[in-house]
Amino acid sequence: MPLRCSTGLKPRRTVIWIIHREVGSMSYLTHLECPKCGKTYDADKPQTLCGCGSPLLARYDLAAIARAVKRDQLKGRVASLWRFRELLPVGDDRDVVTLGEGMTPMLACPRLGQAVGLPKLYIKDEGLNPTGTFKARGAAVGVSKARELGIRTVAMPTAGNAGGAWAAYAAKAGLNMYVVMPIDAPDLAKKECIAAGAVTYLVKGLISDAGKIIGQAARLHGWFDASTLKEPYRIEGKKTMGLEIAEQFEWDLPDAILYPTGGGVGIIGIYKALQEMQAIGWIKEGVRWPKLISVQAEGCSPIVRAYREGKEASDFYSGARTLAAGIRVPKALGDFLVLEAIRRTGGTAIAVTDEEILKAVRLVARTEGMLICPEGAAAVAALPHLVKQGALNAGERVVVLNTGSGLKYPELIAVDLPVLEKDAELEVAAAGERTGDAGSE
Repeated sequence: MPLRCSTGLKPRRTVIWIIHREVGSMSYLTHLECPKCGKTYDADKPQTLCGCGSPLLARYDLAAIARAVKRDQLKGRVASLWRFRELLPVGDDRDVVTLGEGMTPMLACPRLGQAVGLPKLYIKDEGLNPTGTFKARGAAVGVSKARELGIRTVAMPTAGNAGGAWAAYAAKAGLNMYVVMPIDAPDLAKKECIAAGAVTYLVKGLISDAGKIIGQAARLHGWFDASTLKEPYRIEGKKTMGLEIAEQFEWDLPDAILYPTGGGVGIIGIYKALQEMQAIGWIKEGVRWPKLISVQAEGCSPIVRAYREGKEASDFYSGARTLAAGIRVPKALGDFLVLEAIRRTGGTAIAVTDEEILKAVRLVARTEGMLICPEGAAAVAALPHLVKQGALNAGERVVVLNTGSGLKYPELIAVDLPVLEKDAELEVAAAGERTGDAGSE
């Protein structure tokens, strides 16, 4: 008997039973849907944008998932994002491409919390993913679905880390990969792409310029354009951050989640996860959702500007500049979805300076021993401002998403150390003195 979608639509595909290594599971993906005009698309075929220009979102038979899977059944499953198999779009287990991504730790940060006025502060450290960033989540699911759909060549623009992640997973899957990134993207990201065999180009411009080049090349050569939100399954990997946060808090949701926002896929995904968890009964009706807070850099803050001006979408941000390359996105394709997620959860949007980002890198390392990426540091830098504004208070449990490892950004740490002669007597300095620091003064 065919299953019915929670939306009332009949599934557009036969649901495929699979046996996973750890648990019997199945794909409940039914179709793709445009969040703007409501048009639906076949999930059995490669799709990019809706005809109206909007990104497409994956939809599932949530009613069937609610009957089949209870949250307690997650215990004992594989410690990766694939533990949420029923809420992911890959039907055939043979197409799953994994490097062990997901289930990153939720770390209590009491010393950092004391410093910023939030004693119940946590950092979810996405830097412990394969390839060192949360981009591994979207790459794992996006590449897996691409392989299932028979796609052989993928192309994408990137600010750096997404390209490195997709290149790694494409190599694992045996797919061809083309990447274009800004010439000033982090060197390590360039090297990741090269090492994984991706054909890599640099552009004298921003990620928006790289996107134009990729779009033209994809049309000319028949490649699949996996640009942010032009490919509908990256978001499904990113949404697992929201699923994990709920599980790690034992389904008693935190009060706020801060997300450093460039393309905004993560915040859209977390909001989608909240919607789906409520629909299948993993979080109950009436439970207050976390405030979703978007953090950007002052030198590139289109979402913040649009939020403050009460707009439903952002304008292109001219002259975008920030040392945090991952959030240097002048215009996000899914900006209207980011703004919806912020507003419907009672969140806000805020921008910080590059100087504050560098200070936050240093603060987190010295209080919690974590070397975080500049994008994650932007979210940390926003905390005292949000407390001062009253957007956050000391009684709330607050989660900061650190989206990558600081080890990928060695240029952030200036090294100027004393050099000793072999027989020198050690002159003991106070802790923190005469040592390298984060950034240059």
